[in-house]
Amino acid sequence: MTELDFLRATRTSYDAIAADYTARFVDELAIKPLDRAMLAAFAEYVRAGEPGQVADLGCGPGRVTAHLRGLGLDAFGLDLSPEMVALARRAYPELRFEVGSMTELGGLPDGSLAGIVAWYSIIHLPPAQLPTVLAEFHRILAPGGQLLLAFQVGDEPVHREEGFGRSIDLTFHRRRPEQVVELLAESGLAIRARLVREAAEDGMEKVPQAFLLATKSTKSTKSG
Repeated sequence: MTELDFLRATRTSYDAIAADYTARFVDELAIKPLDRAMLAAFAEYVRAGEPGQVADLGCGPGRVTAHLRGLGLDAFGLDLSPEMVALARRAYPELRFEVGSMTELGGLPDGSLAGIVAWYSIIHLPPAQLPTVLAEFHRILAPGGQLLLAFQVGDEPVHREEGFGRSIDLTFHRRRPEQVVELLAESGLAIRARLVREAAEDGMEKVPQAFLLATKSTKSTKSG
């Protein structure tokens, strides 16, 4: 199967900036209480359900995976970039990290996960790919499983050719929360909570940030 162009470009770009990205964002959650609050709510809902693993899809250098483990979850990470995965394994050797894509989750059985976090990782999915990926999230979540998405709010994609002083080829797909909520519903996932906060004052964020918490019904029969 021929690899999609956006996957190749995303992998190559994050491989190039992996070390600089990790250094810049390693302590990011410490100064973002609303982000931590959404992760804490997600973790509480997961812990209240049936025991199971939680996948951090698009885990990057593993900081969110480690945060989830600190919240009492059996979390593992998956990322497209081998360099990011190598850094995550080095920083958190007690956790499991694998190279892979959220567009190819066939290796995960139906209903096998108690939760999924996609923390700023659907931002690189073209619009045509997002419904398929959300349907796969529904498939691999157990009934009652939780999903947490984080992404930038906006209407137009942004393309960047430079990052941390290096050449990259990354497209950031900003999205409207209400549109993503509709796609979640179409995939069989019901929204539990939504948060939109203003851009942080650190200069790295230019637009509001959205967080959506959704769940798979315990009575769902949708196959995805």
